[in-house]
Amino acid sequence: MENTNKDNKRDNRRPRRFNKDVKEFEERVVQINRISKTVKGGRKMRFAAIVVVGDKKGRVGYGLGKANEVPDAIRKASETAKKNVKRIPLVDGYRTIPHATTGRFGAGEVVLRPAAPGTGIVAGGVVRAILELAGATDVITKCVGSRTPINQVHATMSALTELKTVNSVAKLRGLKVEEVR
Repeated sequence: MENTNKDNKRDNRRPRRFNKDVKEFEERVVQINRISKTVKGGRKMRFAAIVVVGDKKGRVGYGLGKANEVPDAIRKASETAKKNVKRIPLVDGYRTIPHATTGRFGAGEVVLRPAAPGTGIVAGGVVRAILELAGATDVITKCVGSRTPINQVHATMSALTELKTVNSVAKLRGLKVEEVR
């Protein structure tokens, strides 16, 4: 018996294809570093990658991956970054940070300050990537000391994790929001 009504029946021999790879996070490769190790037979090359992931709604993370090939290093770094995602408190409808803060790592120091609407992100490559993926649009930054990308990533994330909103401070102190200001 043949199925003559093909218009409303699906062909069972063809598998359904669903888009299972819905991207929760946008990722950006910050740096790829070539590492060489001198051994008895010559130089052995490896690669290290720094990747930042974020959803542009206040969640951002970073990761470092090392491998013999560049794609493997990027894949490892993005997997690590997705495990290290942290929520960043943003104010004014995800536009800026609540207050000025400083993050330090090694010899690097990153200063973050809130900015007026329309200012944009005034930052260098690494810090700009992190803030864009976090979802901030108006922030002024300054890097002091070491400008090594890995130090800047650690220092920026350190500064962003120290941020607190007025509501969280009021809750910690057991006060009303009006009393904190």
